[in-house]
Amino acid sequence: MINTIEKQTGAAFQLKAGDKLRVIDPQGEQVSDMVLFNANDKREKISSGKTLDFENTILITKGHHLWSNRSHKMMEILEDTNGRNDFLLAPCSPETFQILYQNPDYHPSCFENLYTNLSNFGIEPDDIPTAFNIFMNVQFAQDGELSVDPPQSKAGDYLLFEAKMDLIVGLTACSAEQSNNYSFKPIQYEILTSG
Repeated sequence: MINTIEKQTGAAFQLKAGDKLRVIDPQGEQVSDMVLFNANDKREKISSGKTLDFENTILITKGHHLWSNRSHKMMEILEDTNGRNDFLLAPCSPETFQILYQNPDYHPSCFENLYTNLSNFGIEPDDIPTAFNIFMNVQFAQDGELSVDPPQSKAGDYLLFEAKMDLIVGLTACSAEQSNNYSFKPIQYEILTSG
């Protein structure tokens, strides 16, 4: 069954080791932030630093693993039809819009959508790590300056993950204008159980 995360919202759910998760961009140019927690010990969670270290690249795609803060494999990327994802930038938050975009008004954010959905599993705002930003196109200049460019994903592009442990997953349809080429769209996901 394909589930839809409406634009600027999120979802949280569990996977068993061996389950597969397909994250789909149904319309194109839409980012999805994903965080992972060990379902049996929520202090173990996805780690950008460990993943970039052990995979020896900042371009995480097919054939790579997502690693935990305890140096365990949490997921393997089996397929990636887009090939451009980000694991450098934190989930957009209310402060993102205030500090980066000088927007003093309330704005939906991935950070809020992650912690509100994950609260059902006892996960609090301070527990949210740097997310794996599916379809996000972060470029870096020779001097190290970062830029967020429009996603390269086309309608129907997807990543297929395999869970390497029992997981709690938080997933969003990203709320930041710049990340999504200034148009908010839904994200879809499908769970393929190993049983």
